[in-house]
Amino acid sequence: MRKTILTGIKPTGQVHLGNYIGAIKPALELAKAADYKAAYFVADYHGLTKINNPEEFRHLSYGIAATWLALGLDPNKVIFYRQSDVPEIFELNWILSCFTSKGLMNRAHAYKAIVDSNKRLDKDIDFGVNMGLFNYPILMAADILMFKTEVVPVGKDQVQHVEIARDIAESFNNSYGETFLLPEYKIQDDTAVLPGLDGRKMSKSYKNTIPLFEDPKKLQKLINKIKTDSLPPEAPKNPDISVLFMLYKEFATFVEVEKMKEQYIKGIGWGEAKKELFNVMNRFIEEPREKYNELMSSPEKIDKILKEGAEKARAISVPFLKEIKSKIGF
Repeated sequence: MRKTILTGIKPTGQVHLGNYIGAIKPALELAKAADYKAAYFVADYHGLTKINNPEEFRHLSYGIAATWLALGLDPNKVIFYRQSDVPEIFELNWILSCFTSKGLMNRAHAYKAIVDSNKRLDKDIDFGVNMGLFNYPILMAADILMFKTEVVPVGKDQVQHVEIARDIAESFNNSYGETFLLPEYKIQDDTAVLPGLDGRKMSKSYKNTIPLFEDPKKLQKLINKIKTDSLPPEAPKNPDISVLFMLYKEFATFVEVEKMKEQYIKGIGWGEAKKELFNVMNRFIEEPREKYNELMSSPEKIDKILKEGAEKARAISVPFLKEIKSKIGF
């Protein structure tokens, strides 16, 4: 029996290399696994917690969908939908809210991080917190539980999302009997945290990212900005601690990686290493970039694919919500 696996990405910024290597690439690999039934979604309502400009919001939402498709996601083999096209998720969100303690939401990492920051700055603890941000773990639980998800691939810092979904599901099940499956998390521990241009974690908030589908000239310029040490070209270098090598091995062939590793150990100039990184990265991105740009210029194509995916999703969500409401007493 194949297990249902679910992955969503929210549209809060341009997709960058960190998103690809840390989330998209491993998720696409899981889609090929015979023992999983995969569902992927554009988490557009989650994006409302940060993006309030309608044009930017629309562009970023299409960008997430176009990225999945450009990188090879086959909508005929998976369920691929836009969160906002499945209204049952949001009705379930309210139902689950009534089975969620405020104390559980107080312990959510994102909320706690803002509270801690406000305390350090001597501000009101809830400064900058809207109810969407406070309640978003419940909507995330609705995303997971609605489709009877058994496995959720996450990074180590996202395990709590799945644990909260389990807690809420158990609370409902205790009142109405076995209804929701309790999801398990699958930690993507083989994916490293990718450093950005300045050496810190690659993040939109640090403005140190490399957009995935950047045009060749800008891509080369950004790669040239990656921070390196002052070792001379002839000095041996450790590939295991090099950001350039970390990126290189994600896009190069096995033979190329082994050859580059030898060059690092013998001694290679950072300028040459950056040139080689650009070559393999641009080679990989060239075709997906073209498809991405084509899709972004024809949003009606994206809409059609997502609407068809929503029909598949609603074939699950409509009868399941009916079952849930019947148990409640509606």
